[in-house]
Amino acid sequence: MDGVLADVYEQFLKYEETETGFRQKIENLYGKPEHVAFKNGANYVLTKGFFRNAPVINGSIPAVYRLKDQYELYIVSAATEFPQSMEEKYYWLNEHFPFISWEQMVFCGLKSVVKGDIMIDDHFKNLDSFEGRTILFTQPHNYGLDNKTHTRVFNWQEVLDLLL
Repeated sequence: MDGVLADVYEQFLKYEETETGFRQKIENLYGKPEHVAFKNGANYVLTKGFFRNAPVINGSIPAVYRLKDQYELYIVSAATEFPQSMEEKYYWLNEHFPFISWEQMVFCGLKSVVKGDIMIDDHFKNLDSFEGRTILFTQPHNYGLDNKTHTRVFNWQEVLDLLL
């Protein structure tokens, strides 16, 4: 969900700018894990509203809407890492993706328990253990990193081009 549907990088940048008065350039974050890119990021994700008010990644709503007619679709989030985020993510999904039912929302710990045919994610750790087809959604933390096993996409149009 985060980094694929929810633009948490933009949210991190906004929180950091509010706190410091400085906005980092996105290209300066390439290849850096979020905890390195954002000094106080661990505090931001614990702030009420961080997940609930995250912007939507461009193109994700119409793309997911199209995909739901072709695939048995589930939205998976490792939300138990930040337990307060589960409720926020639930309401965020209902607001932005009202065509996704509660039965299609999976909040878990490690995504290695997820089975399916296709996984779209922005973290290698989630894709590496998945047994089906894997699609790496490009985000600053994975930008430029060696990717030999996953199909990399840069936007939702590329996802649609692959899957429809």
